[in-house]
Amino acid sequence: MKHQQHTDRHDHEPHNHERHSPKKQALISVAVLCFLVLLTIIAILYGRGYRIGFQEDRPQIAKTGILQLTSKPNGAQVYLDDHLTTATDEAINLTPGKYTVKIAKEGYNDWQKDIDITQEVVSRADALLFPKAPTLQSISTLGVESAVVDPSGTKIAFRIASNSAKKNGIYVLEMENRVFPVLAGQASGSQIVDDTLAAFSTAAITWSPDGKQILAAITTDGITTSYLLNAGNFNDVPQDITPTLQATTDIWHEQRSDKEKALLESLKVPVRNFVSDNFRILAWSPDETKILYQASQSADMPVFLKPRLIGNNFLYERRDLEENAIYVYDIKEDINTRIVDSIETLCTAIEDVSCTTPFTWFPDSGHLVYVHDRKIEIVEDDGANMTTIYAGPFLDHYVYPWPDGSKLVILTNLGNQNTPPTLYTISLK
Repeated sequence: MKHQQHTDRHDHEPHNHERHSPKKQALISVAVLCFLVLLTIIAILYGRGYRIGFQEDRPQIAKTGILQLTSKPNGAQVYLDDHLTTATDEAINLTPGKYTVKIAKEGYNDWQKDIDITQEVVSRADALLFPKAPTLQSISTLGVESAVVDPSGTKIAFRIASNSAKKNGIYVLEMENRVFPVLAGQASGSQIVDDTLAAFSTAAITWSPDGKQILAAITTDGITTSYLLNAGNFNDVPQDITPTLQATTDIWHEQRSDKEKALLESLKVPVRNFVSDNFRILAWSPDETKILYQASQSADMPVFLKPRLIGNNFLYERRDLEENAIYVYDIKEDINTRIVDSIETLCTAIEDVSCTTPFTWFPDSGHLVYVHDRKIEIVEDDGANMTTIYAGPFLDHYVYPWPDGSKLVILTNLGNQNTPPTLYTISLK
C-alpha cells in the first residue's frame, strides 16, 4: 500500500522542467525578439551607410557614402587609390573623402577621375571606355572633295568630282544606325544631284536649319549661281534661286536666331543675363541641357542653384572665367567646367554657318570631340579623360560622330598622296 501511495504521489507530481517551461519560453521569445530588433537596426544602419570598423583596437561605427560604378563596356576592373577593389557594375560603401578612381579593361584606354565621397550620399563613376586600337573602314571608294554635316548630326552631304558627270555631284549619307556595304566604284549614300546641268561637284554646300534642303553655290569665272536642292531625293531640275538668294539666307538666319533665342529664354533670368553678358555660345548639347561656350570676358560666375544638388562631383568645377577659354555649363546641375585653358577667338554657328570650331558634341551630351594638332581626341564635358582616338592622317574639320556614338566619320586618303581622300569610319566600340 505504501508503495502504491508513493507511486501515485509521484505520478501526480509535475516534473520540475514542466513547472518552469512557460517562463523559459517567455525568455526565449524575448531573446528572439531582441535579436530580430537588433538585426533590423543593423540592416537599417547598413542600408544608410554605417559600417563597423576598428580604431585603436576599439570598435567604431562610421557613416559611409556609396560609390556606384558603371562602365561601357561593363566588367571593367576598378582601382581606388591604385588598389584593385572591385569591378563594374557594382556599388561599394566608402568612408567620406576624396578618392582617385581608375576603371580599366584590357584593350581599352583607362578612365580616371577624382571623386569626392560624402556620407549618406550616392556618388557615381560612369566610364565610357574607348578602344586603344580602333578599326577603320571605308564607306565610299570614290574620291570625296568635302563633307558637311546637317544641324541634327544625322546626315552628311559630300561632293564627288573624280568620275563621270553622271556619278559626280552631291551625295547625302544617312548615318542613323545603318551599315553601308561598299562596292568598288560606288559611293555610300544617295546622290541628290549630278554634274550634267552644272558642276555641282565644285559647289559650296550649306544645310538648311531643318536639314531638309541644301544650298549649293557654284562659282564659274567669278560669277556665283545658287541652287536650292531637296536633300531627300534626286533633283532632276535643280532650282536656281540666285535672284532670291538673300531672302532665303535671311529666312534661314532668322530660323537659327529664333531657335537660339528660344533656348536662351528657357533659362532662368539670372542665368540668362549672365550667359548673355559672358558667353560666346559655340554649341548646345544634343539634349539641350548644356552649353559649350567661349568666355567673352573674364568674370566670376555666381552659384545660381541653392542649395546645390547632392551627389554631384564638384572637384572639376571652375566658376572663374578667363577670356577666350572654353567651358561647358551644365544648366540642370549648375556646374561650370573648363575644357581648354586658352584658345583664339572663335565664331558661332549662329553668326556664320561656314565657321568651324575644333569642338563637336558627342551624341551622349557627356563628351566632346576635340580636333587639334593633327589628332582626334574625345574628352568628358568636365575636361577630364582627354583620350586620343586617332592620330593618323586625315583632313581637319571633317570629323563627325555617328548618331549612336558607335563610330566617327573622317575624310582621309590614309597618307597616300596619289589617292583622293574618301570617307572612313573609326570604330569606337
